[in-house]
Amino acid sequence: MAVKIFDVEKKSPCSRKRIKGGYILHSINGFPVNDVLDYRFYIDSETLVMKIENLKGKIKDIKIRKKEAEDPGLVFETYLMDKQRHCKNKCIFCFIDQLPKGMRDSLYFKDDDSRLSFLFGNYITLTNLTESEVQRIIDMHISPVNVSVHTMNPKLRCEMMNNRFAGDCLKYLKMFADAGISLNTQLVLCPGINDGDELRYSLDELFKLYPSVKSIAAVPVGLTDHREGLFELSCYTKEKAAEVIDIIDSFNERNVEKDVPRLAFAADEFFLKAERDMPDSSYYVDYPQLENGVGLWNLLKETFIEALSERKDDGIERKISIATGKAAYPLMLELSQLAMKKFARLDINVYEIENRFFGKNITVAGLLTGRDIADQLKDKEIGDRLLLPSVALRRERDVFLDDMTPEELSEALSTEIAFVDNDGELLLSAIL
Repeated sequence: MAVKIFDVEKKSPCSRKRIKGGYILHSINGFPVNDVLDYRFYIDSETLVMKIENLKGKIKDIKIRKKEAEDPGLVFETYLMDKQRHCKNKCIFCFIDQLPKGMRDSLYFKDDDSRLSFLFGNYITLTNLTESEVQRIIDMHISPVNVSVHTMNPKLRCEMMNNRFAGDCLKYLKMFADAGISLNTQLVLCPGINDGDELRYSLDELFKLYPSVKSIAAVPVGLTDHREGLFELSCYTKEKAAEVIDIIDSFNERNVEKDVPRLAFAADEFFLKAERDMPDSSYYVDYPQLENGVGLWNLLKETFIEALSERKDDGIERKISIATGKAAYPLMLELSQLAMKKFARLDINVYEIENRFFGKNITVAGLLTGRDIADQLKDKEIGDRLLLPSVALRRERDVFLDDMTPEELSEALSTEIAFVDNDGELLLSAIL
């Protein structure tokens, strides 16, 4: 295998060796380069010998000297250097299958790529891996690997993922654990299917892989209004959500007796559905599952209160608004009231945005659309500035899920808009 070099960064180690776009990279220090994982792994040295093929087809070894942490400067057409791998499953709870028609094409792509797990923290199902790829992860000691487990019952996993190989792939977890690869795992729970006794079984089986298993996140299934022809699923009730929390708490309490730290965590949404108070920071240890909505509420609240305690009322006078999803609305309201109590001339409106695009069962801020925000705030008093959660935008921060841009929303509401990360200090700064 070999990969085509798209471009070379100016003044980089490779540009000084006159390597150019269009050349072919065959190997680094004798190791073949197939994709970004090979490339990133083998460039971690101060001296590199790259086997390069020029535009005339001549191949020669080029010695590159660089600082240890310095990038050689090669640019490839795609980040992965080849095509992103799509998911081979047809999960009964798949959110992408529940998207309405007419959205941009990229939103309908289901990724399941082990390289993205390592590079960006994406979760993979293991069903795309071959034995040789598993061995490569072990040989390179790529860690952690984030895995969408859902259930440790092989038969049930096949049924939930509509893939006859899904159960057999669970053996890779044991292979990774035996090799000392750290594993973060998630269970998307569906009422009456993989919760209850099945959840207890999955937790117990994952515990057998400790200490390689570092964390287990339980996340409730998300159901949109666009499930025509799909497997019949229901949302979590108050009682069923409470049962999930209790099962996880019981599991962790048993492990504490064995001097094992908390491994399993219920997502914030379970506490909201169960109408229970959010745990304090001690529950979340080092917040290993923030990307799964585990501890976001607590972390934002604690960092906001800490930042607020360090500020004095300097007479600032402002009138602003905050808009968020149904799940985060009570927290935003509480934090805003704390800020207004300390800053006498601060006026904050907090607006709850109903998700009409995906449906009222979708309550998280990350799935808000520009049109829903615009429609529901068009007759509201906003003030000097509107604060919105940055997770509502895609990674490039240039567009909402419905393709409305921040500039278009700002124009529609005739107001300045600021996007804020899930950080209490940043939120307070944006308010003030």
